[in-house]
Amino acid sequence: MRSVYLIAYDIVCPKRYRKIYKAMCGHGDAVQYSVFRCELSDMELQSLKDQLWPVMNLHQDRVMIVDLGPTEGRGDECIEFWGEPRSLIPDRAATIV
Repeated sequence: MRSVYLIAYDIVCPKRYRKIYKAMCGHGDAVQYSVFRCELSDMELQSLKDQLWPVMNLHQDRVMIVDLGPTEGRGDECIEFWGEPRSLIPDRAATIV
């Protein structure tokens, strides 16, 4: 089962910031600067953590991971934007053919 995660980070060093940003781009969509919306399975989330931990300096940097629930649940409904979003949330409405 895949879940929607909101992942935000504060990285002090610009070099580490770029590495974290590049890793995040492969796992989700940027919705704000340093905030990504990701649809991940448990294994994909662990893989992302395995990529981020070696890059981070845990004495200076911080990552926040919020589980918003299953992709077919309220995960997208609980995100509210004001202004122009950096990327669009996927439309999960059923289509009858």
